[in-house]
Amino acid sequence: MGFLFKRQKKENKDATSNVKISTSPTEKQPASYSQTKSSDISPVSQKPDTLGELKASGYKSVSVKEEMRRNLIASIKAKKAVFPGIIGYNNTVIPQVENAVISGQNIIFLGERGQAKSRIMRQLVDLLDEEIPVIRGCEINDDPLYPICRACRDRVARDGDATEIAWLSRQDRYGEKLATPDITIADLIGDVDPIKVAEGRYLSDELTMHYGIIPRTNRGIFCINELPDLAERLQVGLFNLMEEADIQIKGYRVRLPLDIMLVASANPEDYTNRGRIITPLKDRFGAQIRTHYPVSVRDEITIVEQEWQQFKDGDVSFSIPDYIKEVIAEITHQARRSPDIGQSSGVSVRVSITNLETVVSNAIRRAVTLNEKLAVPRISDLPYIVASTTGKVELEGFEDKNEQKIITDLVRKATLSVFNRYYRAEDLDSIIKPFDDGFSVETSDSMSAKSYINYYKEIPGLLKVMKKMTKEESPEIQASIMEFIFEGLHLNKRLNKIRLAGKTVYGN
Repeated sequence: MGFLFKRQKKENKDATSNVKISTSPTEKQPASYSQTKSSDISPVSQKPDTLGELKASGYKSVSVKEEMRRNLIASIKAKKAVFPGIIGYNNTVIPQVENAVISGQNIIFLGERGQAKSRIMRQLVDLLDEEIPVIRGCEINDDPLYPICRACRDRVARDGDATEIAWLSRQDRYGEKLATPDITIADLIGDVDPIKVAEGRYLSDELTMHYGIIPRTNRGIFCINELPDLAERLQVGLFNLMEEADIQIKGYRVRLPLDIMLVASANPEDYTNRGRIITPLKDRFGAQIRTHYPVSVRDEITIVEQEWQQFKDGDVSFSIPDYIKEVIAEITHQARRSPDIGQSSGVSVRVSITNLETVVSNAIRRAVTLNEKLAVPRISDLPYIVASTTGKVELEGFEDKNEQKIITDLVRKATLSVFNRYYRAEDLDSIIKPFDDGFSVETSDSMSAKSYINYYKEIPGLLKVMKKMTKEESPEIQASIMEFIFEGLHLNKRLNKIRLAGKTVYGN
């Protein structure tokens, strides 16, 4: 799912790796590194400011993949949640991600929309060290011990141990790009800067380059969303950068051994069936991880409770019955199995989230209008989810198909399924008897809760049945339960239902 999240700080853990340090710019070294031990660095107020101070502190470096591997293993040992807020993946996706990180593999996530692909990618940042040293002013975050760009190599050669360094936070080591048809090689990798050429440099001089987003994410994590939408010529450029560590700009070659964890996302249909990924680039991803929608209604509800938008204005309090949440989640699960709805692009969890927001909003609107103390969603609020559902699902061959009818059928199936988890229709004969004698009830999303009170006085046994759901005596909660029971009996073919203008009548 593509939602905002709070990053949690993690303590740097001891590592066991030993990297031989060389100050020779020509000796082949890993492209970039991060600290081996948090204890190697002085407290924040005493962090080294120059290359000489950094060497004297005993700082050692590791590659970004080794850094992530070390921190992940430390978190697993400490039994810390590695991907907080990711629901339903504990036994499927998360172990595969952990294996890929421990193996030092680039990752591609395959899944339909709303399966938390972007969220997992962004949380990978938490596996980076809190800070790493970089050469101050470097565009590509060069390691002071192993600079790779021409400008920094020249600077270290000139200034030596007096070279100034800065400290880069983990949040600044993440780059993300949505693949769109208008992306150019300059956006991703770089291009010649005409201003630098005008200053007197030769066109073939590496210092004339203006770096793109990938080099600027050096020593970090770079993510590409919807990789199949990236043009083939850009995929070739990306492959060359990752595999050969070189790029060609305006006909000249630049050696740029970047140290990057590459992560991408794609829809399985685009990635596997249409052949829109060049084979060499596909081979660069060591782990191909398939995401999925919540397997259970319970997981769906947990995600909705975590993500739905709430406003703490204090004007109206609200209460959401569990069966309303279950119906909302079940509607989405029914949609994922419906032959009338296209499954190639998926039915996102966002459908459940926005549908819950909609029924709660209608309950609040009713409470404000009728001056009620508590807003409680009812079955009669569900027709309003048509507006929050139709934009998020695609119908299969939607000619001659009525979107509203399809969604209404999903609501009916979901309500029946949830009702039958709570009640057996044959056990409610005492409630049905008054209807056989000609009694009827009216419900509406605009009726006050107090209008329902007389129903359990007129229907023997109704109050007892309602207490199975809750012991709350609030009129707003009781009105919601009554609607749920009446609708459930109708869907079990024990009551008839007639829709009139603005209201529904249950009876026989």
